[in-house]
Amino acid sequence: MEDRKMKIVFFGTSEFGAIILEKLVQAGMAPVLVVTTPDKPAGRKQEFTSPPVKLIAEKFKLPIFQPANLVNSAIAELTRQKIDMFIVAAYGKILPKGILNIPQYGALNVHPSLLPKYRGPSPIQTAILNDEDETGVTIMLMDEKMDHGPIVANSKFEIRNSKFTYPELHSKLAEIGADLLVKMIPDWIEGKIKPVPQDEGKATYTRILKKEDGKIDWNQPATEIERQVRALTPWPGTFTLFKGKTLKILKASVLPGTLPKPGLGRITPGAVFLTAEKKLAIKCGGDALLVEELQLEGGKPMSAREFLLGHKDFLGIVLSPA
Repeated sequence: MEDRKMKIVFFGTSEFGAIILEKLVQAGMAPVLVVTTPDKPAGRKQEFTSPPVKLIAEKFKLPIFQPANLVNSAIAELTRQKIDMFIVAAYGKILPKGILNIPQYGALNVHPSLLPKYRGPSPIQTAILNDEDETGVTIMLMDEKMDHGPIVANSKFEIRNSKFTYPELHSKLAEIGADLLVKMIPDWIEGKIKPVPQDEGKATYTRILKKEDGKIDWNQPATEIERQVRALTPWPGTFTLFKGKTLKILKASVLPGTLPKPGLGRITPGAVFLTAEKKLAIKCGGDALLVEELQLEGGKPMSAREFLLGHKDFLGIVLSPA
């Protein structure tokens, strides 16, 4: 079957899915239908906002379907078109068996980890938090269990000693996943790829992130807090308290040792000080965190220098967890 005749339905919601959808269209594999979640209120004004996948679908004038639930109406819509293949990328909803059985060539899911490691909703953040040497993307043939189906293809990506933030690694893995998908679809259709069952003994799981995950414990080593900053941006963010308000640390690096300005003597975790080079730092359980950018609740993001100009009383205090 030629690619141009393939009837593909794409399921996706987030920016990860949007990147993959755009690559599919550019490769001549435009879906006949894009299924995404309904528009939701967002921001302070709670205005209804379209998911990123919908915006890409609109850009290329692709048919869009936004069911609140994948029930009988959805099944009827999908079976009506005699679909060849589903492609699922960060859709955010479970596809029931009745839907998974529709396409002739199955439902392929693009997952941003090297399965069976890091199944679940937060594999990218978890890889950063755990200081992994490598991560990657797996394309699997979906079954009814979460991230459980046999592996069709994967691609490794080294992140050893890197300083990727979540948005940066997220975009990189989406690009890798899209390229891998475009490359393997023809071979999959022609039966040249045999899916390999996952090793259940090596399966690990990630969880849904909560706001509390962003709280900083200044007794932790600076290396762990620095990874927390990179992994949890933009949500839930990594934060502490200052004058009863949430203070987000937006960008930071590790400062080996405790190097306060001469004369301060011994300092405790959470203490805010200037280094000998007059840079803003916060003592941690091990080493210190060099703060480069931060944001106080109700304010805008600022460089450390800008923040100190408006909050001179920040220096010398001892921060407590939020």
